[in-house]
Amino acid sequence: MYSLILSSALLLAVGDTLSIPAPLSPYAPKPALCPSSALVRPANGLSSAESAFITARAPIASKNLAAWLQKTNSGFATGGNMPNVAFTVSGGGYRSLLCGAGVTQGFDARDSNVGTSGLFQSFTYQAALSGGAWLLSSIAGNNYPTVSSLSSGLWQQAFQDSLLIPDDLLAAGAAYTAVTLDIKAKNTAGFPPTLTDPWGRLLSYQLLYGLDGGVTTTLSGVATSSNFALYAVPFPIITSLGVKVWEGECLPGPNATIYELTPYEFGSFDKGVAAFTQTRYLGSSLSNGAPTQAGICVSNYDNLGYVLGTSSNIFNEACLSVPDPLNSTSVLADDLAAILDAAHEVTTRDEYAVYPNPFYNYAPSTFVSAQKSLSLVDGGEALQNNPIFPLLQPARGVNVMIVNDNSADTSNNFPNGSQILTTYVQAQSGGLTRMPFIPSVDTFISEGLNKRPTFFGCDNANVITIVYLPNVNYTFMSNEPTSKLQYSKSETVGQCTSHPFLSSLRFCVFVIAGQ
Repeated sequence: MYSLILSSALLLAVGDTLSIPAPLSPYAPKPALCPSSALVRPANGLSSAESAFITARAPIASKNLAAWLQKTNSGFATGGNMPNVAFTVSGGGYRSLLCGAGVTQGFDARDSNVGTSGLFQSFTYQAALSGGAWLLSSIAGNNYPTVSSLSSGLWQQAFQDSLLIPDDLLAAGAAYTAVTLDIKAKNTAGFPPTLTDPWGRLLSYQLLYGLDGGVTTTLSGVATSSNFALYAVPFPIITSLGVKVWEGECLPGPNATIYELTPYEFGSFDKGVAAFTQTRYLGSSLSNGAPTQAGICVSNYDNLGYVLGTSSNIFNEACLSVPDPLNSTSVLADDLAAILDAAHEVTTRDEYAVYPNPFYNYAPSTFVSAQKSLSLVDGGEALQNNPIFPLLQPARGVNVMIVNDNSADTSNNFPNGSQILTTYVQAQSGGLTRMPFIPSVDTFISEGLNKRPTFFGCDNANVITIVYLPNVNYTFMSNEPTSKLQYSKSETVGQCTSHPFLSSLRFCVFVIAGQ
């Protein structure tokens, strides 16, 4: 009884502090009691929660991988330890979402019958950024349905009637009103929203089931979904980049901090941050890893729409020029600014996804410990458009990584190897020696490595084997520009099914089986 009274009193106290008489929208962050466990930890390995998940997931993934290997070739010996296999999908807007969806479908035994069907069930990790994060969020945020189910039940209609097209947005009165109320509620709760908020909310209408575009779906909530709780799916990781706005910078540099967002934690292994906090309590006011008000935290800041919007936020590229807050029939940024203007005047701060800094005054986080907030942007802005870095961490023990690259490096919107090459260079600089050698862009193009599946690291037991899957026009014109924000139903279906190369990937068993 006394604990209940104390809990109620604390919640009332924090509600007064944050000026929240009651949440005006389920989108608004809200007060919560802090957990008994530490809110911040040094990045000296995996969290206990992730370790426990992987420990439980590993035998399931191994059993599925062994079954897939036996199906492919009954002569393979599958009695020993199976390799730890990860899968990544790059940035690239809807192009990457749909091409990545086609690859995912070809890996999913529930959704296809090709040579690679069943590999998805054997993945331990799945990482994504920007457009790839839209795909991963749509899958994880809806409890891991099949791609064909999402395509027919949500994407086809939503992408055709895209709320990111100004005319469609202005005509969608109910959605426009609901999103505006969500943004105002977050502001009233004491957390000034930015352009990422309406951006993420409108994307959610196309990616998440549920009222108001899945407004109640949070990243930490993924951990309570049935498929995740049964360890039936790979562990999801979304990435974003930090910008040194306190030094006057608008864009992330080549060695910008790579932040990870998972159902359990937010933070980075990178030097200068080297710490993680619990995702569920993002938004809490912390100093040196402890709440500034004893026992009082914040929850609901990790709205999944805000997270996927964070990973794809490119508004910072306008730098000192902020969009005009008006209802435009042609400029989406102006429409988003108009929604934001209902909460507060639009400034350059609003070009970033802003997070209260959980590492404020935290000694190990020397790079950001003096900052009250963190400014995050699209995970691919520093020429690393494939979310490989988190999977190079030794603690994760990845052996094989399947990298689906849907970057638009060339004038006709295809990858040319430059993104994964940058990752190799930065990995070498950062001492992440598990990254295999990646050749020059000239070699990529001259040898056609950007037009077919390619294996890197097969001949070196000390590095991860990367299976590189570039976007190519296999059966459908899959090189749509990243700026394309509306797809017809036939385009959505065509992009999702453009993966005949997957059948040729049966030979990757020789790499996987040899790990």
